[in-house]
Amino acid sequence: MKAFVFPGQGSQYCGMGRDLYERFPEAKALMDRADAILGYSITNVMFNGSEDELKQTRYTQLAIFLHSYAAATLLGRDDVAMTAGHSLGEYTALCFAGAISFEDSVRLVAKRGELMQNAGQQNPGTMAAVIGMADDALDALLQEAGSAGIVQAANFNSPGQVVISGDIDAVRKAVELAPSKGARMAKALVVSGAFHSPLMKPAEKELAETLDTIAICDAEIPVCMNVVAKPVTSAAEIRANLISQLTSSVLWSQSVQAMVDAGITEFVEVGPQKVLQGLIKRISKSAVCAGVDTADQVDAMRNPA
Repeated sequence: MKAFVFPGQGSQYCGMGRDLYERFPEAKALMDRADAILGYSITNVMFNGSEDELKQTRYTQLAIFLHSYAAATLLGRDDVAMTAGHSLGEYTALCFAGAISFEDSVRLVAKRGELMQNAGQQNPGTMAAVIGMADDALDALLQEAGSAGIVQAANFNSPGQVVISGDIDAVRKAVELAPSKGARMAKALVVSGAFHSPLMKPAEKELAETLDTIAICDAEIPVCMNVVAKPVTSAAEIRANLISQLTSSVLWSQSVQAMVDAGITEFVEVGPQKVLQGLIKRISKSAVCAGVDTADQVDAMRNPA
């Protein structure tokens, strides 16, 4: 069985999505519709924006969502048994699975990006990657570093690869302590906020208010959601999980394992770059992985030799 998985923040690149827009009328229509909904040209940022402009959370999230969703609609979903997305990518997955309309998804992703950028300015924080630590050692590290402020595991990306998030002093202390606790590497990340930590609480409240104005349906394809690491179709569960997601850990490694346990053998990363393919191969040695980012890759998947 096959699953489509969708990337999150950090997979953006200059010029992303342009070849999809130029080659496929369906992709052009979708992207033009997004520009009309937003009242400004996100496609111009994607196609012509600088790296610094694309790194702004309020643009990054929309750009990745739009690129990923356009590619996914070109592929269709006839043989897709399950779907999932990493953080922001979960919104693409839910839109693809029919739980949230395209128009509402564009508005929701725009609001989420804006709220997260604002929360990062309101509650300054940071994130760091910690490589090669066992879970119990990580728990002890976070407990000790927590004496300097809020710090928690933000992303369980693959076995032994975790991103932590929180107050600047607490994350810095965790990075300094990590090698002595058994980490192979600990490195601060260049981010605009402490995503997936309690420092996102102001964004969580406003996102919940926005979600109250949006229709969410039961998903037509199960979506393995970040917060619970299990396939979900219920509209009520989807709504609750999306609210929790901003301040909770992304259980990506656990989600991929849950999909494998449910019978998924093939994963197709749909959207910019190859980040998730690399993580999935480390989570499940038996998984078959592919990626669809460019127009040529769309063609190749639609018309296999």
